[in-house]
Amino acid sequence: MAIHPTALVDPNASVAPSAEIGPYSIVGPEVEIGAGTRLLAHVYVEGPTRIGEDNIFYPYSTVGVASQDLKYKGERAETRIGNRNRIREFVTIHRGTQGGGLLTAIGDDNLLMAYVHVAHDVRIGNHTVLANGVTVGGHVEVGDWAVIGAFTGIHQFCRIGRHAMIGGYTVVTQDVLPFSLTVSERPAKVFGANRTGLERRCFPKETIEALQRALRILTRSGLNTSQAVERIRAEGPVCAEVEELLEFIRTSERGVIK
Repeated sequence: MAIHPTALVDPNASVAPSAEIGPYSIVGPEVEIGAGTRLLAHVYVEGPTRIGEDNIFYPYSTVGVASQDLKYKGERAETRIGNRNRIREFVTIHRGTQGGGLLTAIGDDNLLMAYVHVAHDVRIGNHTVLANGVTVGGHVEVGDWAVIGAFTGIHQFCRIGRHAMIGGYTVVTQDVLPFSLTVSERPAKVFGANRTGLERRCFPKETIEALQRALRILTRSGLNTSQAVERIRAEGPVCAEVEELLEFIRTSERGVIK
């Protein structure tokens, strides 16, 4: 393994032979770092933390540190990060707490840009992009392929649906619908399906149009949410993606942005 002479790696850490620990990085006990992962410089990692393969951590990022939650009393909690993630400068990732299952987890192929904050007990899926300065509150769930614009703040316990795109500087206090394009215009509104993102990911045209129709009914028909859901179902069979949209609404505990 390539460990810079200025780096400090605890003897109780497990570092794969092909991993790289750059200058002035600190790796604590109970940290596992997988093959091909690189800590470029000045990266700080506390355990228990498990990091997969081929990740890149840029300078001054911190991983696995104690939660800022005032209810956190030092209980043993973990951080898990998958494979092929890019963690940019000054990103902070906090470990879990007793109240959230003792785990903060990030999947595979994600990009966390500079100054992103990932709070305790957050679950981030795969292929997401969190732009500069995004703040993710505790217990938030971010679905696969979500794109979150710069300086967006996400309230604790909110969910971000799959393939959603959130515009920059948005304040998220309720669940964000999957497949939607959502942005704060004080207040936040849905502007239709995330058509460009869905096209890039090769969703069929018919599926995109079905989502657009469903979102139009939800947001522009003048109906309340329950009435809109009834109309969507009444207009005929729904595809799997529209069904996912409706199930997301049904299971929302905070209400959804419309």
